[in-house]
Amino acid sequence: MFADNTLTPKEAVRLCALGTLADQSMRYSELAGSVRHFCGRVMGPSLDLMGLSIELLRYEGLLDAVDGKGMEDDAQLAISDSGRRELKTLLTARLRPSSDLSKLVIALKFRFLHLLDGEERARQMDMLLDQGESELARLEDLRDASQQESPALRAWLDHDIHQLRERLDWLDRFQRG
Repeated sequence: MFADNTLTPKEAVRLCALGTLADQSMRYSELAGSVRHFCGRVMGPSLDLMGLSIELLRYEGLLDAVDGKGMEDDAQLAISDSGRRELKTLLTARLRPSSDLSKLVIALKFRFLHLLDGEERARQMDMLLDQGESELARLEDLRDASQQESPALRAWLDHDIHQLRERLDWLDRFQRG
């Protein structure tokens, strides 16, 4: 993790792999394809995200080969108890200010939110709302300080602020169920 307890790109991919296996066991090749597809669709092609070795996760004891050895025989993989602990650590990590990686981590949190208990799910939703409110305050402050700047910059900031407010409204409605 980064010093601020947020995920690195490789840890985001690790979260995707562990969360995918927490939902259901699958063959090595299916897991690799699923992780590549999801991360690639959220962020686009990125070498930072494709550097994770599923074999390394197995070596670290986070995955178990259920019927076979691993990559060489396309073994059926399942998440281990250590993998579940690591998944929770990754799934509950802090968020960095908005970026493509943050979009991926948020998408992964929603994809695997059902794997957390109700109290932890509520904490994650509170964290997402807090992060959005902090980002909104930062953008509003920038817009207010930009009154003498280009009209295009103010329009862009107004657009982002509008989208962020809509997202916060949606998160609040989602949290209330």
